[in-house]
Amino acid sequence: MPAARFLVRGSVQGVGFRWFVFREAERLGLRGWVSNLPDGAVEVVADGTLAALAQLEAALGRGPAHARVAYVEKSEVPHEISQLKSFDIR
Repeated sequence: MPAARFLVRGSVQGVGFRWFVFREAERLGLRGWVSNLPDGAVEVVADGTLAALAQLEAALGRGPAHARVAYVEKSEVPHEISQLKSFDIR
């Protein structure tokens, strides 16, 4: 399955963004992780079907109610994460 890395920028820390991503990823059957970065961005690495990744990307652009997403940057990642069995908050 394909994997993608998303960097979400804006007002996305301290607003429940990681839990929002976790719930979306679980609902979509994705594996990977979400974490806060020191620069204020949120990093999401996910492995799953193209359709599920597209749905996740759309959800990242919306974010939870109190988030203000400026933009989402997407890049491909190697399949090393395919051994993961779940989606985690880091």
